Amino acid sequence: MLSIAVCDDEIVECCGMAKKIRDIAEELNIPCIIRQFCSGRELLETPESFDIIFLDIIMQDLDGMKTARLLRERASDKILVLVSSSRQYVFDAYDVEAFQYLLKPVDNGKLKQVLQKAVLRTESHPREFILVSRERQKKKLFLDDVYYFEIRGRTATVHGAEGIFTWYEQIGELEAKLRDKDFFRCHKSYLVNLKYVAAYNRQEAILENGEAIVIAKRRYEEFCQEVLRVMRENGGIL
Repeated sequence: MLSIAVCDDEIVECCGMAKKIRDIAEELNIPCIIRQFCSGRELLETPESFDIIFLDIIMQDLDGMKTARLLRERASDKILVLVSSSRQYVFDAYDVEAFQYLLKPVDNGKLKQVLQKAVLRTESHPREFILVSRERQKKKLFLDDVYYFEIRGRTATVHGAEGIFTWYEQIGELEAKLRDKDFFRCHKSYLVNLKYVAAYNRQEAILENGEAIVIAKRRYEEFCQEVLRVMRENGGIL
């Protein structure tokens, strides 16, 4: 199921765009969840992750271009569709690698074409995820956005490009889900994404975001083997 975000500080415009997308998705038999945001800041602060983001450019406080740049810093593979009533930002859209630039009022036929192309893009570059539950809601956690999982008792917390999200799960169950996904249980409380390990010693692993994760003594040798394997598989010359 696709996750789609619509961000526009004009509530009527935001609701209208979301409805158009929902109608087209139903027509094309594309299962999706659509979330609406009334500011760039609100979109950036949500712990949710999205496959496709429709982002208005002209917004108060934090405009669409600044929002897009911050989104790109977190995750380079987001499909960003920029929306504006003006053509003046067309060339700026290249700087944030926008998938498409739509002019308001958005034509239904053009929106349908863009949505179809965006869906094909997501299908040609599938992203692995796990589904977790909190307060009767389901959330997709894309594994390539996760730096590490932290477990305290029965509370699981994901730390990643999209921020922090907490739910209830035991570490053994989570470890089983992530088997063969390049995650390693380096400590009784941590499952680390080996792709984000930038350096390590016998006491801790240093991630690309600067955080340090404890490595248990008895897990160090196996950790070394696994992190070197992942480095080789991702182009490292060792």
